Amino acid sequence: MGDRPMHKEPAEWVDPSFWLPSKVPVSFLQELEKDGAPPSELLLDAYRGMVLGRRFDQQATALARQGRLAVYPSSLGQEACQVGAALALRATDWLFPTYRDCVALVSRGIDPVETLTLLRGDAHCGYDPTRHRTAPQCTPLATHAAHAVGLAHGERLKGKDTVALALVGDGATSEGDFHEAVNLAGVLRAPVVFLIQNNRYAISVPLSAQSAAPGLAYKGIGYGVRAEQVDGNDAAAVLSVLTAAVEDARAGGGPRLIEAHTYRVGPHTSADDPSRYRTAAEEEHWRARDPLVRLEAALRERGLLTDADVAAAAEEAEAYATRLRERLAADPEADPAALLDHVFATPTPQLLAQRDALHIELERR
Repeated sequence: MGDRPMHKEPAEWVDPSFWLPSKVPVSFLQELEKDGAPPSELLLDAYRGMVLGRRFDQQATALARQGRLAVYPSSLGQEACQVGAALALRATDWLFPTYRDCVALVSRGIDPVETLTLLRGDAHCGYDPTRHRTAPQCTPLATHAAHAVGLAHGERLKGKDTVALALVGDGATSEGDFHEAVNLAGVLRAPVVFLIQNNRYAISVPLSAQSAAPGLAYKGIGYGVRAEQVDGNDAAAVLSVLTAAVEDARAGGGPRLIEAHTYRVGPHTSADDPSRYRTAAEEEHWRARDPLVRLEAALRERGLLTDADVAAAAEEAEAYATRLRERLAADPEADPAALLDHVFATPTPQLLAQRDALHIELERR
């Protein structure tokens, strides 16, 4: 070893229970008064965000059926995870979304048309990632997880307290990229949080055919990453667990792996027929655990939400959907020259020649 100092681990790391998730998913809606529950103001923000997010999701689904979008992967039933992820982050933190996380994007304040640009087929990303501190949506499973680790580690090297939150599905945990990312996060003690939205299916493949582990959260211990599991249809629990994980990572506590138990109520995408691989009884079971209905009931029961509040949230969401529908009804104005933008930071002579030739051709028309 020479003069190299020994790396001493905290004493609690020796105890395996330090790394393991709770035996049952964390839940709060039945006991909003217990320690760790989010404040009422945050729960009301989550409710409004979930109402708007669901209406956005419904409108986007309809636009895909009308041919205004090439495809749309609905997150109906996963609103607590989507909105909770956005609310758990500071404006200076980074979000790393997948193709199914459009509701998380609009919850982060990204323009809905820019959010749907990828799915409309107009560009690889419709929003400015740097401005919104949100990476482009990732279609290949789990490839963005390592990017989240790298960014979080890099920000820490710069002396910043930035946290990265990577959204992944249960199918992504079967990919090598996911395991490499979690392993790297553990080694670097990077300030990154992985949120697994376990919606039970990777397209048509059920969780039971993907993993023999007692739960996806248990995968964290193999990489020295603390883990937790939460009722993903309990908005209060999602907010509590994610906020604690984000702030602990920010304070130097290392990465976290959170498994949120939820359900994809709709099809995998607008081109899918889920009746071919799951039963109506299963769907009804999960519809009865609707995260929006459960949060509304809990808030009403405690006198935090009135009929007027519910009506106002619905009216705001409907106006939001109307504006989105009107804007996407117009055909996009495409600039052919934009094909040559963002190819190189400094355009090559060949690229400039192609641009000149394109302009000449356009002027002839």
